[in-house]
Amino acid sequence: MSNQTVSPGALLAGRYRIAELLAEIDGARVWRAVDEVLSRAVVVDVLPVGDPRTNLLFDAARRAAAAADPRFLRVLDCDMHEGVTYCVREWAGGRPLERMLTAGPLTGQQAGWLAREVSEALENLHRTGHSHGSISPSTVVVTDAGAIKVVGLATEAALRSTGPGTPEQDVRALGELLYASLTGRWPGPAPAWGLQPAPVEHGRLLSPRQVRAGVPRSLDDISDRLLGDPPRHHSVPVTSAAGLSAALSGVIGSSHEPPSQMDETVAVARQNGSVDDATQVAPAIHAPPAIDPPIPAYQQSAYAENNGHAAPQPAYATAAETRPVRRQAAPPNNGNGRRKPPADEPKQRGSWGGRILILLAVLALLSVIAMAQFLVKGAINKDQGSDGKTSAPPPATSGPPAATGGPAKIVAAKDFDPPPGNGEEHPDDVGNTYDGKVSTTWKTMSYKNKPNLGGTKDGVGIIYDLGALTDVSKVTVSLVGDETTLELMVPKADPSVSASTVSGWKSVATLEDQGAQAVLTPAAPVKTRYVLVWLTKLPKEGSGYRGEISEVTVQK
Repeated sequence: MSNQTVSPGALLAGRYRIAELLAEIDGARVWRAVDEVLSRAVVVDVLPVGDPRTNLLFDAARRAAAAADPRFLRVLDCDMHEGVTYCVREWAGGRPLERMLTAGPLTGQQAGWLAREVSEALENLHRTGHSHGSISPSTVVVTDAGAIKVVGLATEAALRSTGPGTPEQDVRALGELLYASLTGRWPGPAPAWGLQPAPVEHGRLLSPRQVRAGVPRSLDDISDRLLGDPPRHHSVPVTSAAGLSAALSGVIGSSHEPPSQMDETVAVARQNGSVDDATQVAPAIHAPPAIDPPIPAYQQSAYAENNGHAAPQPAYATAAETRPVRRQAAPPNNGNGRRKPPADEPKQRGSWGGRILILLAVLALLSVIAMAQFLVKGAINKDQGSDGKTSAPPPATSGPPAATGGPAKIVAAKDFDPPPGNGEEHPDDVGNTYDGKVSTTWKTMSYKNKPNLGGTKDGVGIIYDLGALTDVSKVTVSLVGDETTLELMVPKADPSVSASTVSGWKSVATLEDQGAQAVLTPAAPVKTRYVLVWLTKLPKEGSGYRGEISEVTVQK
């Protein structure tokens, strides 16, 4: 049997019934087949007799079979039959990222989650000393359930004769993957995977935010740290899959659950397909009801949607929207003909139920104020006595004096993540903590394993600048989550100078395991221009720990 005689209907090695030709890579052929022993669909790579890549494919198959991460499609068999070398691997139901991006970029949350999933899989692989060697939009598949599968571990590179590759090449490819997912443009050299090339200015690649409005600044920064040469703003480059997965987890969280509507993104991509699309497979699990009659089974092909090779015809119109669609009013247009991605839309107003709760809260607050006024008036009358004369004042106590100066104005603030931290914790969101809106917040990065920031550092926080020396009597911090431990700190030496290391600050108040609100009150008012709200224990979020502050007020 030669490569030319492996044809639909042939039985390869007495087990694999060849169904259809899916792709051809430099003379190697990729077939859809059925494993008649286990009654399951598989993909079979076939090399002709005497092909010089035979040993490369065997070696690649052995390395791929040893990979334990479930995000890699497994190699099931690799052998020779009548001089033909074949390699059998798993089947995955879904769509390659290459097809999805031809219709537009993903949302920021989806792009970050997808890149994080691939980087974590590669992180585990790189620890074994191996690499994928051919990461691209065609080898990353979004399954029908919205999960990620990586196709062609080691074998794709062997078929393309590009060598086994290196971890550094994998990380560079991840940067290209993230950039393309955020912008719908390809930042690397040809092939461009059906995408327009990314714009370059003065020999430098434009950042994702310069290419597409609405790209989250944190993901823009990570992309630049992957692809920038050198990165902007003297940022530290990301050079490993472990570093990338940690950076992305700090932005999108550490949950492995697909982002909201990720499965619907695949379903919408299918729904946007042309009527005569012969590359569709079984409907997505969460696909909306079909409007057009279903495509007959004999017209359905299997592979291009599932296993990383483009089919001969487009899967859907390139102008179609690939982002998820809900049964609701259309979101506002962003000015370039596309709807804004859900992750970048402003938060929706509350429902009537939420408004009623707010009204009840206001009424309760008014009741408290009225009661306080009643008690104060009663106390005054008691001091005056029945004859109207003022009684002697109460004896002085040793507690701190009551704050009478009103709120202090915060003129500026910045995140504080001194060594061994990486120098920043979502700096663009710091202003959310003193904008007067409890709906906007600042979050720390996500830390794994332990609530004390994973045991990697003493704490993180925000430094607030009051503009001038101020007598600070208390600081109120509105928190999100339970069991946050925090401190109020001021500069040790000169109260008018912000210290750059944590050793230059002293703690003047500490609260442990706080809930929605923490009131940090020094034993006596402290005169300072700068105050540091310092978080040392973070609440649980998903599989990690993350702190979140919605509002901070400083009282004179």
